[in-house]
Amino acid sequence: MTVEILDETGRFRRREPVRRALAALGAELGAAGREVTIVLVNDETIAAMNAAHRGVEGPTDVLSYPLHEPDDVGMPAVPALGDVVISLDTAARQARNHGHAPWHEVVVLAAHGLLHLLGFDHPDRAAWARFEAAQARALELAVVPVKPEARA
Repeated sequence: MTVEILDETGRFRRREPVRRALAALGAELGAAGREVTIVLVNDETIAAMNAAHRGVEGPTDVLSYPLHEPDDVGMPAVPALGDVVISLDTAARQARNHGHAPWHEVVVLAAHGLLHLLGFDHPDRAAWARFEAAQARALELAVVPVKPEARA
């Protein structure tokens, strides 16, 4: 999976472990050969996006913008899955609450957004478990990179 990270704030310094973890997670989830863009913004920017696109006032942590609709009618998959927009301000607050580094929270949020781009949602506890597992796996991949041959 190809992962591009665009930092509109100019303050995020840990792009490579986030890129590496999300690419590995995407491959594990069957999205090898696909593309995703992570856009890092501040609370003001994501609040405006949240209001404009969801009708919800205030900032949120992550928004996903798929470039296609997953379907069951055999349409070919497009290479680009879409964009995941993450507020670094909200990620920093959540990282403090969870007791880990802000870049770890960015990994968690990127994984969350990726699952939405792959067509998953979390309307109930059972569906939420898939998100928790993917987020934990992404964090594991970011902190302790696992070589594919070591997992065989």
